[in-house]
Amino acid sequence: MELEKKLNKKVVPPMHKYEGDPRKPKANTSTIKRLLSYIKKDYQGLFWIVIIAILISSAAGVIGSLFLEVLIDDYITPLLGMEHPVFTGLLKAILIMTGIYLLGVISTLIYNRLMVVISQGVLKRIRDEMFDHMQELPVKYFDTHSHGDIMSHYTNDTDTLRQMLSQSIPQVFSSVITIVAVFGAMIITNIHLTIVVILCVLLMFFISKTIAGKSSNFFIKQQRSLGETNGYIEEMINGQKVVKVFNHEEEAKKQFDVLNEELCHNATEANRFANILMPIMGNIGYLQYVLIAFVGGVLFTYDIGNVTIGAIASFLQLSRTLSMPIGQVSQQLNAIVMALAGAKRIFQLMDEKIETDGGYITLVNAKHEGGKLVETSRKTGIWAWKVPNEDGSFSYVELKGDVRFEDVVFGYNAEKVILHDINLYAEPGQKVAFVGATGAGKTTITNLINRFYEIDSGTILYDGIDIKNIRKSDLRRSLGIVLQDTNLFTGTVMENIRYGKLDATDEEVYAAAKLAKADEFINLLPQGYDTVLAGDGSGLSQGQRQLLNIARAAVADPPVMILDEATSSIDTRTESIVQKGMDALMYGRTVFVIAHRLSTVQNSDVIMVLEQGRIIERGNHEKLIEEKGKYYQLYTGAFELE
Repeated sequence: MELEKKLNKKVVPPMHKYEGDPRKPKANTSTIKRLLSYIKKDYQGLFWIVIIAILISSAAGVIGSLFLEVLIDDYITPLLGMEHPVFTGLLKAILIMTGIYLLGVISTLIYNRLMVVISQGVLKRIRDEMFDHMQELPVKYFDTHSHGDIMSHYTNDTDTLRQMLSQSIPQVFSSVITIVAVFGAMIITNIHLTIVVILCVLLMFFISKTIAGKSSNFFIKQQRSLGETNGYIEEMINGQKVVKVFNHEEEAKKQFDVLNEELCHNATEANRFANILMPIMGNIGYLQYVLIAFVGGVLFTYDIGNVTIGAIASFLQLSRTLSMPIGQVSQQLNAIVMALAGAKRIFQLMDEKIETDGGYITLVNAKHEGGKLVETSRKTGIWAWKVPNEDGSFSYVELKGDVRFEDVVFGYNAEKVILHDINLYAEPGQKVAFVGATGAGKTTITNLINRFYEIDSGTILYDGIDIKNIRKSDLRRSLGIVLQDTNLFTGTVMENIRYGKLDATDEEVYAAAKLAKADEFINLLPQGYDTVLAGDGSGLSQGQRQLLNIARAAVADPPVMILDEATSSIDTRTESIVQKGMDALMYGRTVFVIAHRLSTVQNSDVIMVLEQGRIIERGNHEKLIEEKGKYYQLYTGAFELE
């Protein structure tokens, strides 16, 4: 009793305390600032080189345009009045001008190449963090979000980020610097012509702001629609057999057409505004060019403002240099808006609350020494819970597989309670079966043992320890589970079985396969245990896939097993073969069995009948038959499970 009190005391030593993910940025950080923080972390030096290269490239363009005035007024015009012109100075000036432009070209090449390195590195880090964070999310998140939409974060959303980081950001930065530098050069060259340019630029900005404002909202909607469409496609691919069996093709098409139409509408509206922006900007640029030539000609003709032919030519070149970056900024704004919409979706996933874990009790190998249980680094077949004490020492409790529910209440949401005051116990080595209609709460109970979900009230004890105090990874390491739905991964048969225990030897894998009665069909495969499976084991029958699933649980060799409709996908003949292996697998373990076939639970030590989240009957097969209640009705066929 003293030990139980100590085990369930909410004492969490600092060294085992979980306080969330330290990498999680503050919630009030803007998306663009958060993106730039990735560059600052790993590529700050390279990014400064990019900035310097952009400055040099922009400066080269402006200086080249200004040098045009010197070239015409100081070198070309004087030659017109010479009887024997000397081209040495002109050639030298042209070489200088060529050098300036060449420096600009080299700088542009450098920053574009570096931005590719930076953007791909940032995307790799974001994908790594997103995947790492996804592994820490609770099962509830995946139950409530479309898998296709989640996949869209890794594909469409990251692709928009790639375009923004590698193209949009450097172009916008370069354009802004160029615009500022060109304006400064224009003011120095001629204030009258600069006024003409300012009027045209104000018109450009007004049009750009109006059009970008209309398109940005549709770009955000486009990303959301894209995720929804991908999610629906993923569902249809996974359920294609069901679609065909129930002749649901036309209805599936109609639903897809609705989603596709919405995506088409949002994408069309977004790109309709985006695509008319550049032609408008280009035409305003041409209009500006004509106005500068006209006004410059008037100023030169009437000798106003000391305007020279070289100054007009230089100004015309500057105006073209100005029009291009303004157009680029306008064009890239849409790409940036779309990328930020994708980044927001990515960060929403990364900001999802991770699976909390206040557990501080761990699972270790142990051995009996001098009448006491002590920890050991080698595998002994004996497991123990390592419980930290307040004085820094540890107590050890042998893992036996005693599981108890005390007044457990649970609901997936606050509005609907699924389990009501569940009280049950499974003693070490007992086989406990759950029987009841779909939705009665059978699988929910096993999900609570794994702590996939947290209970609303009550207590679940494991060897006398509140499971809230056991670290989740260690808790789940002590449990083996065979689900109704099988999941095989791309890799060999050997690797798929070893998934249950990554350090399992080949001999342990062979033994587990023989125990599950999977060895016979594996040896008939082209490369036996080295046969590569792909597409979730699509080349195998449903029964064969389930046998591999059972073998995976067998190789883990856990003290507690959960069998959730483990043989439902296997035919009756195969089931009788597998049942022998299952009996061997279950021997000496605490086992929870969920089954619709009552033949698979008759030999259970305890059978519990659930109805609408309550245990209405409990006992072994003979006792429940004698009581002639719901189980009797199920067994005799007077009432069938749904």
